[in-house]
Amino acid sequence: MESYTRVFQISGIKIREKKRVLVQGIQQLGGKYIGGSVYQHTCTHVIIPQVLSSEKFLAACAAGKWVVMPDYVLDSVKNGSWLPEEPYEVAISTGSTSAFYPVRQWREKVATGRLTGAFQGWRVLLMVQEPTRRAMFKRLLKAGRAKVYRFPPPAHVSVTHVMAKPITENLKSHGAPCYPVSHIVQHLFGSNCVDMKFNIIDNHPAETEKTGFVDVDFSKLETELRDYVIKQEGRSRPCFLEFLGYHAPHHPHLQATETDFSNAHTMIECGLFSEALDSIRSDVFPGLLPPVQYLISVLEYAQQGNATSVFLRNLKHFMHTLLFTNPPWLAPSKVKKYYAQLLQCPRCKTGLWPFLETAIRYCLSSEVTCHPLPGPALPTLLHFHCDILAFVLKLFQGELYSISAGDFVALQETGVSKTSGSGSLLKGTFWTVWEHSTLLSHAVKQLTQLLVEAAIRDYAKKDEKLSPDLVVTLLDLLSVLVEFWCQQHFKLNQSLVEKGLKDLAEHFAVISQDVSPVVLVELVVRISCARLKLVMADAIFRNLCCQNGFTVGDEPLSLKKMVMSYLPALGHLAQSNGGACSRTVPTSHSCTTQGTSSRTQEKENIPRGLNRVNVAGETLLHRACKRNQVETVLQILALPGTDVNVKDHAGWTPLHEACNHGSTACVEALLRHHPTPVLNSQVGGVSPLHDALINGYMDIAKMLLERAGSVLLQQTDGNGRTALDLVSTTSQREELLHSAQVADSALRNIVIEVLNLPLLEAGSSLLAHLIFSYKKERDLPGHMQPSDETHSLECRLVRALETHSFQKVTLGWTDQRAVRLLEDAEILLELGRESYLGQVPQALRECRGENTQLLMEILEIVKSHGEVLLAYL
Repeated sequence: MESYTRVFQISGIKIREKKRVLVQGIQQLGGKYIGGSVYQHTCTHVIIPQVLSSEKFLAACAAGKWVVMPDYVLDSVKNGSWLPEEPYEVAISTGSTSAFYPVRQWREKVATGRLTGAFQGWRVLLMVQEPTRRAMFKRLLKAGRAKVYRFPPPAHVSVTHVMAKPITENLKSHGAPCYPVSHIVQHLFGSNCVDMKFNIIDNHPAETEKTGFVDVDFSKLETELRDYVIKQEGRSRPCFLEFLGYHAPHHPHLQATETDFSNAHTMIECGLFSEALDSIRSDVFPGLLPPVQYLISVLEYAQQGNATSVFLRNLKHFMHTLLFTNPPWLAPSKVKKYYAQLLQCPRCKTGLWPFLETAIRYCLSSEVTCHPLPGPALPTLLHFHCDILAFVLKLFQGELYSISAGDFVALQETGVSKTSGSGSLLKGTFWTVWEHSTLLSHAVKQLTQLLVEAAIRDYAKKDEKLSPDLVVTLLDLLSVLVEFWCQQHFKLNQSLVEKGLKDLAEHFAVISQDVSPVVLVELVVRISCARLKLVMADAIFRNLCCQNGFTVGDEPLSLKKMVMSYLPALGHLAQSNGGACSRTVPTSHSCTTQGTSSRTQEKENIPRGLNRVNVAGETLLHRACKRNQVETVLQILALPGTDVNVKDHAGWTPLHEACNHGSTACVEALLRHHPTPVLNSQVGGVSPLHDALINGYMDIAKMLLERAGSVLLQQTDGNGRTALDLVSTTSQREELLHSAQVADSALRNIVIEVLNLPLLEAGSSLLAHLIFSYKKERDLPGHMQPSDETHSLECRLVRALETHSFQKVTLGWTDQRAVRLLEDAEILLELGRESYLGQVPQALRECRGENTQLLMEILEIVKSHGEVLLAYL
């Protein structure tokens, strides 16, 4: 059977669970689903339970599409692949013995090329006054390839049909037969339409599909979304299964009551370290630890560089056995003190972090260590320090696992006290008592700096393999620190967690601004922790944009930001003339913290009243555009993080206001802003172009058309009027058409060739990992774990957005986590409707780079989540 992507719409299925099963089945077999209550010409199949007087069914008939029963999808899922459609094609009984297939005749004619649609050749003057019904009949006629005109029709057009409701005498003077709108059904189904009992005149087909929206309690919805976010953030993320088999200590039958280590002491005094280690290894049991000074002597001997590879291998095995039999997270506090005393430099004895820092620096061939070590780096000693790092990482992972899973034990009779993160080795190593409230402690800063150095060295000398898995070990260590700190503070202060992650991102952006994007991208790819990957990828991507002249805001990361800001930024990176590794432009304060002077200067440049919103939801940018205060507009647009598409409570953007009030200079300033404002946004069918023409501002209308082209002329308002319908003279129409043609010509001549493929590939990889990690970390609507509760929440969330504006739903909300989740849902819905495909630059669509193609695939996956949400409508 031929291979193509099936695109489905569903009509007449009211039960949401049945609809959800169908949508999941469609996606499981590689198909696509388009939601909404109106027919979309891109669909190939319409699913209906029986013949309906719905717009989707009638339009699919006219277009010659497949119209099948729900069993087509369900049986195909059972089959594991798409079945032939014919047995499932919708049919009705007309009172005779044979069934009537209402769609088949038109489908076969279109499939064989005899017709392009049921209304091919029709030139229809549509005389229906009610805007919604007129728009519906226009979609039906255009689905069957008719050309539809308003009154008066163009002079050069010879009308073949006049369709009206109601029919009046003066309609017969247009030189063409006059029909009622019911003629559409009669033409499609002939005499069978009587048996089908259609009543298209009195019933709005689209209305038959709607079940009626139940009012949503916005305050309750905020609480539900907040609780959902808290549940997601508080879940146990890391799952280190290897710790499940660790022995619980303090089982008397496993303990040696008395062990003599004097033999090991004698061997150490005689310099027989291998023999001493063998003696110690044989006497390790749960709850029994060898004297720490003996192990310190063994570690000091290993650190001097004279030990054999066999000795170092035995030492590695012993250390892991010690951790396995006596894990500090399942033992009294004296065991943690034992490990703290053991895991420090044998000579300097300044704590665990200096010990780790020395091991890392030795692996990096650095001369800056707590005391001189044998050099140049010896292969055996190099492996020893890497093993030490891996061992400490394992210990920290065990502590994090126990804290996350709540596995600390409290057995009073054995002297084991209940332990928490506050008493862990992890916290004591990386945070002093004065640093508990910040993620970016001195030790974390040093670790991040060493990680960058390791990434640079690893990329430059990746063929030498001198430091096995050093970068991965450091990334895992940083991941453990981030997860630990966030879990410790999340329940008490979510804002503190967000600030800590932002501080880490800004610090990383500062120390990595001179590093090649290729190195940084490879670093991000190797991060396994979704939370850390989000922080690092976002910092690197914003740094890339800033250093190549494209400013992006520093507002919290969201799906909207990635779609509306980061995607256009990628197009800019593709056309950048700078080298991928160039670092000649200083990092902007919008991406990183540049000190008090920068912040003070930025504060002085903030216009007065910037953050004040009036009762209509209008920002200062809205108000400045209404008053044509172009200096204020330019000031606001120069600030990092300005949302040029911000909406008031009614949904109007600043561009709408500027066009409505004739603020020509403000429109020009908005159009020069990057990213460019959305030009085709509509409120009640009114776009910025309609706004300008309704109020007689031809100069603004031409500016909009010169920017976007004739695509704006295809938009209709709530009354079905295009922009050309709003001007009264031929000369004005010609001016608008000329402006659109100028833009169309310019757009056709735009070079879509990628001028900087390495930079585009780096940015695409970062954005792909950002979107994927964001989706995984936030568990977006449309991707929530299936349960009755989450489906109910998704349903209420989608219906709230469908019946009310985003601004109205969130009015009075105080929890920004809930606001961002609702905003994510709104963006997903628009992606599902393909409304934001224009945000994808042409350079990305045409690029055949591996990372860019991966990004496009991930965008399709996210779009599919939006299609799932549309199924709730």
